[in-house]
Amino acid sequence: MAGFRIHGGGPIDLRAIPHPAVTVAVEFAGRPFDIHGAGGPLRSQSLAAGLAFSPFQVRAESIECVQIRLSPLAAHPMLGLSLAELRGSVIALDDLWGRDALRLRERLHHARTWPERFALIGTELMTRLQAGQMVDTEVAWAWRQIVASHGRARVSDLAAQTGWSRQRMWSRFGSQIGLTPKRAAMLVRFDHAVHRLVEGRTPAQVAADGGYADQSHLHHDVRAFTGTTPTAAANEPWLAADDTAWPVHGGAA
Repeated sequence: MAGFRIHGGGPIDLRAIPHPAVTVAVEFAGRPFDIHGAGGPLRSQSLAAGLAFSPFQVRAESIECVQIRLSPLAAHPMLGLSLAELRGSVIALDDLWGRDALRLRERLHHARTWPERFALIGTELMTRLQAGQMVDTEVAWAWRQIVASHGRARVSDLAAQTGWSRQRMWSRFGSQIGLTPKRAAMLVRFDHAVHRLVEGRTPAQVAADGGYADQSHLHHDVRAFTGTTPTAAANEPWLAADDTAWPVHGGAA
């Protein structure tokens, strides 16, 4: 969870790129986001973005918001929507939570400090988590193995170790996580690679260390998720905030 306050003399444009977590943002100063992506324009004070959304532009002016990264293992019960339905979409949180989203924004607005706001968000999410249905144990284990291996785990090996067939793993994982295991591994590997690029490592080094066949393979995956080259992706302002908003030892909420 992270808090953002953006004040200035005019609107600020940011580009969101995919991340291996469901991204939720709640604005509480009464100023909506203007979002332009593959699904068309969206104007809302809250949003939820699936795991592998296409890059989208966010225009905001003088906003105050809380952004949350939800593990896909918990996002389904917390959001009240199957991740297979959300998939790569960006939708208004109000469409999922109804008036509960409005009430949450009002409570956030009246809270005096960021810790108070984080506590309000945490309580809301935990209440929803406890009332919802969790993913299969085997699917949760497979996702954690993909993350721990930085996307280099073999799907066939994961299925074998759970005792499931490859077809069953593919089906259950896709319906509960919203991506196929292969696509999930690509996303996790991309996220690890692009953050190494931000650290200043060369594309050749990142490709060699990240499990890519070669530099052109890295280039292909980065372009597939961001629409830009590895060098351009490393300079994305959305990523530049990670070290502050999402500490290295933090992780998805």
